[in-house]
Amino acid sequence: MLSLDFLDDVRRMNKRQLYYQVLNFGMIVSSALMIWKGLMVVTGSESPIVVVLSGSMEPAFFRGDLLFLTNRVEDPIRVGEIVVFRIEGREIPIVHRVLKIHEKENGDIKFLTKGDNNAVDDRGLYKQGQHWLEKKDVVGRARGFVPYIGIVTILMNDYPKFKYAVLCMLGLFVLVHRE
Repeated sequence: MLSLDFLDDVRRMNKRQLYYQVLNFGMIVSSALMIWKGLMVVTGSESPIVVVLSGSMEPAFFRGDLLFLTNRVEDPIRVGEIVVFRIEGREIPIVHRVLKIHEKENGDIKFLTKGDNNAVDDRGLYKQGQHWLEKKDVVGRARGFVPYIGIVTILMNDYPKFKYAVLCMLGLFVLVHRE
């Protein structure tokens, strides 16, 4: 009967209280978006925080680890560095280590990646005809991590009903909570 208690609380609110709670919820959402955009500006990365989705980087990173990224243009990419990159035609970015660097005479840098737990390099993952990644493919470089915190994100993606249940519960809590 947990959901009925929430509905009773909402019914007992006058319009002013309800509008205040909706406004409060809107402020929470907009604050989260502003923090995210601020992190994007500070780190130079389109995605300053990512979750490791596979075991390809074990033992360095495990599935569910939360990575903090930066992507400063002036910092050169180095062999051994862990980068997060996006491949054309694929929605989800990949977290792997730089294996080799190829520098052209004009200064352009191309590089090859590989997961620590993979037997071969990533050329099979790149788009058809692509043998190297370029700096434009990089979303960011790993600068720190928190182990297993991102498992909640994985659960929400693997079980959409769980995601909607959590979001509904949070929304109801914000609407009903009167403080």
